[in-house]
Amino acid sequence: MAGERILVVDDGQENREFVVDYVLRPAGYQTLVARDGLEGVEMALRHRPDLILLDLQMPRMNGIQVLKTLASRQADIPIILMTFHGSEEIAVEVYRLGVRDYVKKPYSVDEMLAAVERSLTEVRLRREKEALTERLLQANHEMQLRLKELNILYGVGKSVAGLLDMDQLLPRIVEAAAEVAQAEEGYIYLLHNDQLLCMAQKRFMGDAEHTTDLQVDDRIAARVASTGQSIVMGPEKLANRPGAPVSLACVPLVLGSRVIGVLGVRNVSEGARIFNRHHGALLSALSDYAAIAIENSRNVDSLQKTKERENARIRNTFKRFVPGAVVDKILADPQTLQLGGKRREISVLFADLRGYTAYSEATSPERVIEALNDYLSLAANVILSFSGTLDKYLGDGVMAIFNAPEDQPGHPQLAAEAALMLQQAARELADERQDGLSFSIGVHAGEAVVGYIGTDTAINYTAVGDVVNVAKRLQEYAAPGQILAEESFIQRLGASANARPLGEIKFRGRKQQTIAYELQALAVP
Repeated sequence: MAGERILVVDDGQENREFVVDYVLRPAGYQTLVARDGLEGVEMALRHRPDLILLDLQMPRMNGIQVLKTLASRQADIPIILMTFHGSEEIAVEVYRLGVRDYVKKPYSVDEMLAAVERSLTEVRLRREKEALTERLLQANHEMQLRLKELNILYGVGKSVAGLLDMDQLLPRIVEAAAEVAQAEEGYIYLLHNDQLLCMAQKRFMGDAEHTTDLQVDDRIAARVASTGQSIVMGPEKLANRPGAPVSLACVPLVLGSRVIGVLGVRNVSEGARIFNRHHGALLSALSDYAAIAIENSRNVDSLQKTKERENARIRNTFKRFVPGAVVDKILADPQTLQLGGKRREISVLFADLRGYTAYSEATSPERVIEALNDYLSLAANVILSFSGTLDKYLGDGVMAIFNAPEDQPGHPQLAAEAALMLQQAARELADERQDGLSFSIGVHAGEAVVGYIGTDTAINYTAVGDVVNVAKRLQEYAAPGQILAEESFIQRLGASANARPLGEIKFRGRKQQTIAYELQALAVP
């Protein structure tokens, strides 16, 4: 491989001309010439030749001094020493200073060419090694870039797949597109009724943000959406477009065979990266993740809305038969709908419509049903207004519990207030209807087992225990318009209760005595 540049440093003109004209140029080498050692050092440092042919004996600076100077300047250039006079000591010294070969004058063309080839072979091998090393480093750099891009795509795909909220998903996709393509701007347009709407965008020097369905007029994006083909454009194609970016890349968002939108990036500043096909391929890979994530988000949103509508329908239907709190709890966690119960302290209220039997005998069935609905609706509304749970309707009466299924501190107070409010509201309704109907009410508090009672095919959320039985017996014993409570219930209310003692009441089948009180009022705190 000829063509290397060789510097000849010799004070003898004849020797210089012989080497240049008869040895180097005929072999295809480029030549530089220096007439003494000082000039040789200057030219060596300035031109950095591939090889130096150096005379030993020269004015101003001899060969040894040239070698030392070049060594001190770390000029790693192979050197062949030329001399008439030589010794073993000189040979040792010059080799120590970096001389590759030693040619004794006079020499033939073949001798010099052989020495030059020997020295340049090492240079060529070193250069090949350096070139290979450079290519290896470049290949490793490219591999690192590809690996980084793959990691970005993997990370983006993973993070995007986990996002279901469209307000978070779309800006994240745009940020990912800008990141993977090293772009200054990005955008995502989705098709709606054949019109592209900007759903998220990233502007120069800003973060990606969600937009409110902005209608866009982008011919390039529209072409990508209509053809389903990616477009990558550089300055040569964008130069004649007013306000055009430096470079852009736009890819379709495809789901199956259907284009649902486009994903694009732009570079707008002078000297910014020019996108190529590789960047288009990266965006296409990202767009696959994005299209699936967008569809998942839409499906989840649709499913959520369907579920909410279904839950609302179920809630509105079954609240007519079971307590609303129970319905909400079942909808939130269907696993709770299992037979069985838990022991907890509750307050129980029974209310029964007195005078209903005589009223129904003397009144048309339509009016009877109307009256029954009015009074039971009144009872339900009052109980629910005090956060009670309607357990069940009992013909012309109701049963309600407090402190279940949710905890209610001070539940005896709530039950007492509900009972008093129900009697007042019933009196007002009776005056309005002129039907003479009223409620008898019994309240009590204590431990019970609360839960789902029944069979696998028919269950009811209710409470079972002595506290329920006592409350029911008190209601049965109460006169129309009267509220009866057991002594321990009145004690729970404390000084706020205005109650009249009625003494012991014997209930059939119950051994424990029951001291009854008529609850008349509650002191306002």
